[in-house]
Amino acid sequence: MKKVVTFGEIMLRLSPPGFERLLQSPQLSATFGGGEANVAVSLAHFGLESHYVTGLPAHAIGDAAIRALRAEGVHTDRIVRSGDRVGIYFAETGASQRASTVIYDRAGSSVSAMAADAVKWTR
Repeated sequence: MKKVVTFGEIMLRLSPPGFERLLQSPQLSATFGGGEANVAVSLAHFGLESHYVTGLPAHAIGDAAIRALRAEGVHTDRIVRSGDRVGIYFAETGASQRASTVIYDRAGSSVSAMAADAVKWTR
């Protein structure tokens, strides 16, 4: 079986329902996303042994991100539990001529503060 490893930042995605603007809605949907995490999930769905490497804090939001990856068949044994925060992005879906928008809040996230030697890159 082929094995793939992706490395990046998984972030908490907060989005208003439907095509509403960020501050039009009193509610936001919370999911997780990030380019490398999305690739890991897609490859796991195609049957590859998929591993994701990142840094996440050891609290409820970090735990939820790991559960989300595992639920999609991604191996999470190389995730480093350190730091205090998960990066966040706010995403609005575009409507008609209004483009979709994304606002990032990722300064000081766990993965950005991770030491270069924090991951044990064994086979």
